[in-house]
Amino acid sequence: MTRTRLFLRQCFSAATASLLVLLSTQATAQTMVSVKAGTLNMREAPGTNSPVLWKLSRGYPLKVVQRQGQWIKVRDFEGDDGWVARSLTSTTPYHVIKSPVANLRTGPGTGHRIKGRLEYGETVRTVAKQGSWVKVKHQELGQGWVAKRLLWGW
Repeated sequence: MTRTRLFLRQCFSAATASLLVLLSTQATAQTMVSVKAGTLNMREAPGTNSPVLWKLSRGYPLKVVQRQGQWIKVRDFEGDDGWVARSLTSTTPYHVIKSPVANLRTGPGTGHRIKGRLEYGETVRTVAKQGSWVKVKHQELGQGWVAKRLLWGW
């Protein structure tokens, strides 16, 4: 193999590796925020003059789609997009229940006792993760474990 060919092959390999690292980083670096304020207005466009689409309560998790100045475009667990003021969000991890009902258990697994039932749309504070289970804190029921497949968020 000529030196030119070897050089080109090495450059191609390095470029391919760099691109793969960049793509995998972007895919896994999903930016999430949660509602910091008691209530937050999700708006049609950035700015306080824009119509309010939804009112979201404290802890509600949102995926960041775009940033524009002091506003961020977000997507909720149902796929709805809107804009929120960045100052009213937090990086405190939360999940929202995406199934009709989710059991809150005393441990990470179906063999553990059911502590309570959570309903679609309820938010819970994320405490820890273990395999396919998430330890959460519910405002009234306290801490417990929920199957990850029943949640959306961090």
